[in-house]
Amino acid sequence: MLKKVTSITAILLLVCCKNNPKEAEQLASDDSVLYQEKHRPQYHFSPPTSWMNDPNGLVFNEGVYHLFYQYYPNATVWGPMHWGHATSTDLVKWEHKPIALYPDEIGAIFSGSAVVDKNNTSGFGSNGKVPLVAIYTYFSMDKEKRGEIDGQSQGIAYSLDNGETWTKFADNPIIKNPGIKDFRDPKVFWHQASESWIMILVAGDHAKFYRSKNLKEWDNISDFGEDNGAHGGVWECPDLFPLVVEETGEKKWVMIISIGSGAPNGGSGTQYFVGDFDGTTFTAAHENFKWLDWGTDNYAGVTYNNTPDGKRKFIGWMSNWQYALKTPTTTWRSAMTLPRDLKLKKIEDEYVLVNYPVESLQSLLKNDATTEFSLAPGESKVVEVANLNQSKISLQLPRKDLSLTLSNGKKESLSFIYEAVEHMVMVDRTNSGDTGFNYDFGNKLHYMILEDKSANPMAWEVFVDASSSELFVNKGEGVMTEQIFPSEPYNQIEFKNLSNTKMVIKDFTVQEVYSIWE
Repeated sequence: MLKKVTSITAILLLVCCKNNPKEAEQLASDDSVLYQEKHRPQYHFSPPTSWMNDPNGLVFNEGVYHLFYQYYPNATVWGPMHWGHATSTDLVKWEHKPIALYPDEIGAIFSGSAVVDKNNTSGFGSNGKVPLVAIYTYFSMDKEKRGEIDGQSQGIAYSLDNGETWTKFADNPIIKNPGIKDFRDPKVFWHQASESWIMILVAGDHAKFYRSKNLKEWDNISDFGEDNGAHGGVWECPDLFPLVVEETGEKKWVMIISIGSGAPNGGSGTQYFVGDFDGTTFTAAHENFKWLDWGTDNYAGVTYNNTPDGKRKFIGWMSNWQYALKTPTTTWRSAMTLPRDLKLKKIEDEYVLVNYPVESLQSLLKNDATTEFSLAPGESKVVEVANLNQSKISLQLPRKDLSLTLSNGKKESLSFIYEAVEHMVMVDRTNSGDTGFNYDFGNKLHYMILEDKSANPMAWEVFVDASSSELFVNKGEGVMTEQIFPSEPYNQIEFKNLSNTKMVIKDFTVQEVYSIWE
């Protein structure tokens, strides 16, 4: 639940709204305004104020999911990074916490991970208290200004009160820079077979693996990726984890790598590889990498360590570096994707990483009846809905050419189109609302090629929040996450049969999604 504005928040509001002092004074004096601003997401996580980007330190411990994140508290644009902090018991409703990690004399605090050191391998535990250990990248802005390339190194901190307070390791950095400019974003996990901690981090155009027994001393054991994957931008935010393939029962390892540019629809995106990991080396099982999300606004996502149900839970940053600094919000900037469960399937002999919203999200949905209707070739059907900008739209579609368009009284629209011959889904946000803040935001249609090319009907689910839409096809076999900034809520859905045969739309429903901030 949203807490009342503190004096600190009031100061941040004044800073963030320095170009509009009257607005800042109103926001600082009226806590009811927070989370009611224009474009403010109502069921996605966003910070109370200021700039946010990558999710960090995703870990579950003592009944609590921790969400740390890249945070600059002094403005709504990127600055010296801190670790912001929020907690949840269900990954749906969040409680804001004080900033966890601040910059220090070594540098700002870039992205990283967190682990539960159950066996106290680090020695940080005391009086029976199990330590949480955060592993993160230091970034020296002074070194960058001097033109030095060794400004990124790895550090650690620990907490003995489940993340409430943190102590940085006295001998940081634990891994010094080896002469690589982009050397960052450590993801650490316990590898039971080798009884050691494994770290994967990125080094410009590839990933590096390290091993440790105590989280303090690390050895480089292998590298991956110089000749694999997409290289349209610097590699960032790696992750590595095992999953069981649903159809075969075999265990495979999945590597996630984000790239700052070069994604299929432009700008930032997240690729993945499926393969094997023997405790030292990762070997990809396929030559071609795949995209976790074909939309333009799911970046830097990573997964939770130590989940209570053993599932692999993922959260991404819902933005794109092409325009992240320019999106038209006021007191805050950026939100996270819906938290998702990751699964591994085999579709037409290809490994596919499926991502679909966590089950606990169902608690926010208002039940509604389903309906069925048919459309003749070229026919359209319009459905009026009071407010689509806080909703879930569900339906089952035939694999025929069609379009689904959301619109409002200002003639702004967001369209989802299926092209049957190419097995292609397209999203058209070119007229979705405010697109003028950046040319790359609304200049073209975005596309996704479905892995399943059968004739089976498709299940589509679209989660629409104030400034985002997330399309899940067939329970997450295909996903497109897109920001939108309409001037008023969409209130109309138009279905159009673009094929030359009759089609039947089944199981159509629109459900209200309750706000998590009320």
